[in-house]
Amino acid sequence: QVCPRLRTPQLPIWLCSITGRHGVLFGTDSLLLSDWKTERAFHLYFYNGQQEQTKTAHLTIDTHSHHWEEDRSEDPSSPGKRHPSVEMAIRTKWAGATVSWNGTDPFF
Repeated sequence: QVCPRLRTPQLPIWLCSITGRHGVLFGTDSLLLSDWKTERAFHLYFYNGQQEQTKTAHLTIDTHSHHWEEDRSEDPSSPGKRHPSVEMAIRTKWAGATVSWNGTDPFF
């Protein structure tokens, strides 16, 4: 029998397989599971345990960003328009969200 806390976690947590590597994306605000208003701007953390990641990445997610203000003159396939796989995984849940890496160099 599965423990009730495993079926209904108290904090948001996702196990991810991104580009063949496994990691954990998690938050520390339990309201993110139950109150849609907290999904406007919130923090998530990502850890994959790989050698190149020395500390947990602290990400700030903004789901009400103004994506239409992006520079349209730049080619979408140019290196400046490419997004890390972690960001793309986050956007499967929150489409159009912007992700700030808070000083950490984006990886994946």
